[in-house]
Amino acid sequence: MKTDVVVLGAGIVGVSTALHLLARGRSVVLLDRRGPGEETSYGNAGLIERASVIPYAFPRDWRSLWRYARNNTPDVSYHVRFLPRIAPWLMRYWWHSAPSRLARAAEAMLPLIERSVIEHDALKDDAHLGHLFRRNGWIDGARTQAGLEQAVAEAQALSPYGLNYRVLDRPALAALEPSLSERMVGAVHWLDPVNVSDPGAVTQGYAALFQQRGGQLVRGDARTLQSAGSGAWRVQAEDGQVEARDVVVAMGPWSLDILRPLGYRIPMAVKRGYHQHFALDAGASLSHPVADIDSGFVVTPMTRGVRLTTGAEFAHRDAPPSPIQIQRTRALASQLLPLGAAVEQEPWMGCRPCMPDMRPVIGPAPRHPGLWMAFGHAHHGFTLGPVTGKLLASLITGQTPDMDPAPYALHR
Repeated sequence: MKTDVVVLGAGIVGVSTALHLLARGRSVVLLDRRGPGEETSYGNAGLIERASVIPYAFPRDWRSLWRYARNNTPDVSYHVRFLPRIAPWLMRYWWHSAPSRLARAAEAMLPLIERSVIEHDALKDDAHLGHLFRRNGWIDGARTQAGLEQAVAEAQALSPYGLNYRVLDRPALAALEPSLSERMVGAVHWLDPVNVSDPGAVTQGYAALFQQRGGQLVRGDARTLQSAGSGAWRVQAEDGQVEARDVVVAMGPWSLDILRPLGYRIPMAVKRGYHQHFALDAGASLSHPVADIDSGFVVTPMTRGVRLTTGAEFAHRDAPPSPIQIQRTRALASQLLPLGAAVEQEPWMGCRPCMPDMRPVIGPAPRHPGLWMAFGHAHHGFTLGPVTGKLLASLITGQTPDMDPAPYALHR
């Protein structure tokens, strides 16, 4: 089978890229070993984080560092034996999190963040997925008055970005979410973000639109990618070989498995994370995503129940799951909401692909014509999938992009 472009990876980034390439007149094959949206794009809080204009930085104060070093917090955990392997990456992450460098990262990410909701809206309308989208923002909740004051101060510091929010005292928060306990004393309600009730279904819906428009979705092993000569690429699908003049690596935490054999040494690590769905006790409800800013988890209303999502776990990508974070966060979440039985027996685990400078890789491979990259979105993969796909499709087809792609180049 011959095509113009083969996109490796049917997560939100790959599916969005494939759709935008189709819209620009390219024939496209989308290849994955699993179905669309069944890996990292499935397990997230379902947020299109328009208000997250400052990347998640490595803490630089000694109090926070000591807190995490003890390895007993709900928001960050690590496998002790893995620390020597990831320590160099953590040092680079810490270095890039210095105030001046963090400001540059925020500036670099802003064009993507600003268009995140716009580009999702364009795809969800065409895919008739509006019923999965909620435009009620999300809530940063605090357990202490000091925490609330800090959250308000941080929101006020973002005033140059023109973000919309409101401060909720305890009565206002209770009026908005009556099932939240009094342990949460107040909140900042961010109004610009959008949230969805099933992020996996959104990615699957975008993939269905891709097929309706003539794209081909196949199963195969991306690790078989090789040069086909004359500037073309070849990869093995279940039904035969696929050959294309352009190939996009959009495989999230598995992208390096493809690029290392080609000689690319990319400083990407993973932050593992977990989620599990729970029923609520009779009469209880939740209508907004709520983050516990003191404990680093989010509870979100989803089609399968309330999804409890954890913070970051530093471990080998392929190490067996550990239940500790879900156990810690479930106990804390039960203090805020009357959680009932777990919907699924085992928590879901996924891996967020993270670059130490807190921005993704989007653009061409410098030494291989026709090879393109789109990965490393960290906590914002679902948020930035459609805008990434539009940017990369513009670059591949030689069109003028909506933004400067230089901050996302591999060798930046």
